[in-house]
Amino acid sequence: MYRAEKNKKTTVILGGGLAGLSSGYVLTRAGYDVAVLEKDSAVGGLSKTIEKNGFRFDLGGHRFFTRDERLNTFVRELMGSELLSVHRTSKIYMRNRYFDYPLKPFNAMFGLGIPTTLKIVADYGLERLKRIFSERDNISLEDWVVSNFGRTMFDIYFKGYSEKVWGIECSDISAEWVARRISGLSLSKAIRNAFFRFSGRDLPTLADTFDYPAMGIGRISERLREEIERFNPVYTETCVRSVHHCGCRIEGVTVNSQKHPDILFGREFISSMPLTRLIQSLDPAPPGHIMEAASRLRFRDLVVVAIMVDRERVTDQTWIYVPEKKIPFGRLHEPTNWSGLMAPEGKTLVVTEFFCFRGDATWNAPDERLIDITVENLEKIGFLRRHEVIEGMAVRVPRAYPLFEVGYQGLCEVIYDYLSRFENLHLTGRGGMFRYYNMDHALESGIETAERIMKKNPGSSQSSDIDDRELVFAGDEECDAH
Repeated sequence: MYRAEKNKKTTVILGGGLAGLSSGYVLTRAGYDVAVLEKDSAVGGLSKTIEKNGFRFDLGGHRFFTRDERLNTFVRELMGSELLSVHRTSKIYMRNRYFDYPLKPFNAMFGLGIPTTLKIVADYGLERLKRIFSERDNISLEDWVVSNFGRTMFDIYFKGYSEKVWGIECSDISAEWVARRISGLSLSKAIRNAFFRFSGRDLPTLADTFDYPAMGIGRISERLREEIERFNPVYTETCVRSVHHCGCRIEGVTVNSQKHPDILFGREFISSMPLTRLIQSLDPAPPGHIMEAASRLRFRDLVVVAIMVDRERVTDQTWIYVPEKKIPFGRLHEPTNWSGLMAPEGKTLVVTEFFCFRGDATWNAPDERLIDITVENLEKIGFLRRHEVIEGMAVRVPRAYPLFEVGYQGLCEVIYDYLSRFENLHLTGRGGMFRYYNMDHALESGIETAERIMKKNPGSSQSSDIDDRELVFAGDEECDAH
């Protein structure tokens, strides 16, 4: 039987995204032994910055905003003078027009016409009246949006974009997700924001400003890694192959590192790797109903296409959302509007997001084709001319977003209940918890996980028996569970 050495005190962190890194950072600062394992060549997960020939871009436009002052202090102390305060201004490109986002009634009125605007308001009033007399259950995104905004608003503003992002019908997207994602936002609050121009600081969806590192969002991940590596190792290109358990404890993980397998032992294990991958990696394998529940949870994948442009600026926007089906990408942003250091002087770049599933036509398209399609559509919209394009780059991001289909909560609860039997396993982060976490939620999740471990093992801050805090591997022969 597989046996771990009982005296290993390292906390092993599976996944080097924001949640895993923030856990490692907090534990490291408290003097704990930590080993972070990341399968990619760089840390950060979705929150990383790509650099090519002096152009820098994130894997989508990621901002940092939180109402939690403790978390604000955490990030600002970590980043110091690197943080910029960026003013948010966003648009929806639809029907060959630009609409303000968040909604501004006069803009909507003149863009859609007075009759359509009156219908939006009438539908909204009707839904509010219905709720006075009967409270109905909102099961899907469609149910929730219609109930909170009215049918016309759903058809115009929500249906096309949501189905483009998620790749399924709005009636199949869980209402629980959208209620969290647009937390506290209703048409009345959006209108009040438009008329009275409050900052929206209490509503993240309406926030007017956010923090952003001058050299890209990936600097937050890099800074966390730098601080961890002052005392503890962070291993990249290290893929978790098996997670070994016995009784109520996780005892070790087999990893592929430097193209050969090794076993790593530890006392506590934090998993921010995708929840489905964790289930698939458990050795011995979980019961059939757990495997079946995990198989029904899906992720949405992403292809990011960046177009480098020989011009100082292309837009003046933070984001532009594109619900139109005839345009293949769903959102675009211009990193130099966030920080002038994201491109060489006098140049800029436009970053587009193609939401897809691995194996579909978008995912499998050659890079050159994706770049050509992107340039063609940006030219149609009027953002640039083909002769201004310097070069392009496509980056594929697997498992970018958990897919919140109706019924996903029940599947997650079954899995959580099974995993709760392991007293030294801690789930954290977007992928690890299969939840929609913004950057602040991911960081907060990692911090709270570290604090739980510190509370559980208050005496572990002394140096362990791991010489020089080096990662302790054992040969594959020490595990006969394969």
